[in-house]
Amino acid sequence: MKRIQKIALETQYRLNNPTEKNCSLCGRPLGKRTEKHHLVPKSQGGIDTIPLHAICHRKIHALFNEKELARSYFSIEALLADESVRKFVKWVQTKPADFYSRTRKKTRT
Repeated sequence: MKRIQKIALETQYRLNNPTEKNCSLCGRPLGKRTEKHHLVPKSQGGIDTIPLHAICHRKIHALFNEKELARSYFSIEALLADESVRKFVKWVQTKPADFYSRTRKKTRT
């Protein structure tokens, strides 16, 4: 099974069986710095939220603006389909639950 498919299946399982104990993006146990992410931004009419580590939440918003999130990245599967997000998740999965580092914004072109 391809890695992307495996991650998508694991993520779908976590979304269908929410425990609030794991980050919906990276799958690591949630630590002290937990935030709720609107899959569709509130400014774009979104209501549903998912639990994320602060670093995971910041990375999503550093990579995509609200219109991009609403239009193309409104699910965990769509986020994980992006190469930058996959690289970030692979990197952050090796860190402890309470790990935090400043997130650099993507330079817009």
